[in-house]
Amino acid sequence: QVQLVESGGGSVQAGGSLKLTCAASGRSFSTYATAWFRQAPGKEREFVAGISRSGGSTVYADSVKGRFIISRDNARNTVYLQMDSLKPEDTAVYSCAAAFAIFAYTTDHQYSYWGQGTQVTVSS
Repeated sequence: QVQLVESGGGSVQAGGSLKLTCAASGRSFSTYATAWFRQAPGKEREFVAGISRSGGSTVYADSVKGRFIISRDNARNTVYLQMDSLKPEDTAVYSCAAAFAIFAYTTDHQYSYWGQGTQVTVSS
């Protein structure tokens, strides 16, 4: 079983940067593919970025390509999301998710473990 705790959210102006961190418990974290999802008020949760269990493969939503980078450090049981050139439309609660798989999925129902989320607010 995996427990996930996100941190690093906050309020920034458009064009700014934030780095989110997802800290995982459990000794087998390297066997889980992980991803970041986000949910804005009144909208459905959407996939943002995913990373394979080894960290060698990543996938991004078109809306964040070239601006966000997902990475992981299996020795520290941690996944990161570096967010640059933030836009007001990036405002949402960002959640980390883990699935017992090699590669990351882009659909939320395939993830078994979720963190509580961290708020990101981007003002214009």
